[in-house]
Amino acid sequence: MTKIKIGQVGLGRLGQVHASNIVNHVNDAELYAVASVVDKELEYAKEELGVKNCYKSYSEMIENDELDAVVIVSPSGFHAVQITQALEKGLHVFSEKPIGLELENIRQVVDKINDNPDKVFQLGFMRRFDESYLYAKEAVDSGSLGKITAMRCYGIDPSAGLDSFIQFAKNSASGGIFLDMSIHDIDLVRWFTGSEFKTVYSLGNNIAAPELSECEELETGACLSELEDGTIAYFLAGRNAHHGYHVETEIIGTEGMIRIGNAPEKNLVTLYDKNGVVRRHCTLTKGAQ
Repeated sequence: MTKIKIGQVGLGRLGQVHASNIVNHVNDAELYAVASVVDKELEYAKEELGVKNCYKSYSEMIENDELDAVVIVSPSGFHAVQITQALEKGLHVFSEKPIGLELENIRQVVDKINDNPDKVFQLGFMRRFDESYLYAKEAVDSGSLGKITAMRCYGIDPSAGLDSFIQFAKNSASGGIFLDMSIHDIDLVRWFTGSEFKTVYSLGNNIAAPELSECEELETGACLSELEDGTIAYFLAGRNAHHGYHVETEIIGTEGMIRIGNAPEKNLVTLYDKNGVVRRHCTLTKGAQ
């Protein structure tokens, strides 16, 4: 089988994870080209990953006729333009979230995606494909939890990455903590409930990183919201978890509740219903996507 030739833009902390995964873990794919304005990152791609086609310009990279697809891991403010450029060049696109930072730009990109149905477009909402979340989706869709009344979502990055984010925030716009981090949880709430947001209240602080105030960023943010179907959703996002990544999702229904990610083991959920509290490893019975 002919390998899919991929060009990637962005080789920062997350970009290097994506690039390494393509090289080492994605069958029938080749990291054919990369683009970055940082010489050190291009050197990493050449020396560590063996990429021969390295560009300082994304626009120049996508002119390479050998490319089949692009992976976009640049700062959020560039996503809308780069997605549009790739689709106009006839390339398939995987982009990190979000699509963009401005609502009107996002709508324009969505229109462009819909105008190119023969091209694969995927946004990086990976939790929809996680076995634990698929298991929980099955439980919700089967009706075993009853009707959802509330959801609680935690998403806190490791403190080890706080300093690098502070440096990033001094030079680039993330879109804010909710768009940058809680976007995964927002996607999950919409996925599990099938409902849209009606009312939103939020607040935050920089107790752990006062210097972020100068960048108009937050280290910790909290949001309380109501969906159109009456569901209550609470989000907590942060960048200072000393024990590592902390991701939790709790779904509360009229007949029970389920908690995902409360323990460090892989694929473990906690189910609360009339039978008591059960912690189990997930076994899917059907696709829940």
